[in-house]
Amino acid sequence: MPAVAGVRLATAEAGIRYRGRTDVLLAVLDPGTTVAGVFTRSKCPSAPVEWCRAKLDGGRARALVVNSGNANAFTGKGGREATKLTAGLAAKALGCRANEVFLASTGVIGEPLPAGKFAAVMEGLVAGADPTAWLDAAKAIMTTDTYPKVATATARLGPATVTINGIAKGAGMIAPDMATMLAFVFTDAPVAAPALQALISRGVVDTFNAVTVDGDTSTSDTLMAFATGAAASRGAPRIARANDTRLAAFRTALNSVLANLSEQIARDGEGARKLVEIEVEGAVSKKSARRIAMSIANSPLVKTAIAGEDANWGRVVMAVGKAGEPADRDKLSIWFGGIRVAHKGARDGAYGIALWRAQVTVFQRRNAAKERRQQGGPSC
Repeated sequence: MPAVAGVRLATAEAGIRYRGRTDVLLAVLDPGTTVAGVFTRSKCPSAPVEWCRAKLDGGRARALVVNSGNANAFTGKGGREATKLTAGLAAKALGCRANEVFLASTGVIGEPLPAGKFAAVMEGLVAGADPTAWLDAAKAIMTTDTYPKVATATARLGPATVTINGIAKGAGMIAPDMATMLAFVFTDAPVAAPALQALISRGVVDTFNAVTVDGDTSTSDTLMAFATGAAASRGAPRIARANDTRLAAFRTALNSVLANLSEQIARDGEGARKLVEIEVEGAVSKKSARRIAMSIANSPLVKTAIAGEDANWGRVVMAVGKAGEPADRDKLSIWFGGIRVAHKGARDGAYGIALWRAQVTVFQRRNAAKERRQQGGPSC
């Protein structure tokens, strides 16, 4: 992961829940950094989500503080006081305003967050902030993740090359609106807050809002983007509107980072051993296609067929039918990878022959192995 001009990172062991590992991240951002965010649609949002929503209108950020091990969700007045204390500690250490500090928490729901523990590490975090500590940052925000999630891309913006770095966490409670996760994107591009917000809001549609593991939406889902504007010193133009044609390459690079991170989250689903991409073609609308895809993806029967490596395409038919979207049964075709298993509302004839041949081959091999065992010969 390359450095992003205007961003420095530090991690520490605050002892929030875990022992022997880092559990707090501080991102120090240069003055003038703009901010945008997209958050959970849950009606029971965490205290940090509420804090960030309230501060976004300011459009400026000087710090991001993230802790793991405790979600600070469903914690009532105490949770709100914990966010104020955390932001105040960071603001004091950095010499900025509390409403320029953004927060996120992940971990156990319902447990009070002992935010006072941040006081013991905050000064050290500020002093030790490093522009290269991306992997450490990704590790500090992990909970049930099995590996740290990072992604990077570059793009031309005017005569300058700008960098986009992202980190994320998420493995369980994964569903759209947002996907249950925390994700943070940083760039040195000089993009105004309204333009950055528009880019992020559009970017999540086919990335974080198109993944699912268990169908559950979290209280803490957060995606935030920070643009330091440092590339302006290298000639990058200042962007005020998301529809600025000069943003084409930047938009593509940003969306690639979002797609990369969201796929990593899906791949690392709790207990998951397979990653499946579902493509729906010929639907009456994109919205309809998305509902059909999610019906397939969230079906327990489809999941068990995939887990058991059973090409039971009938379960896909079931999931399409229950989606409640327009679907002509007699025109339905289904592919598993490059193999068409059903066509025009019935089992594909070629697939039926191939399946029969495969079954005969398995039967013949089993009989041959049985005969070898009976004759005392080697078996494989």
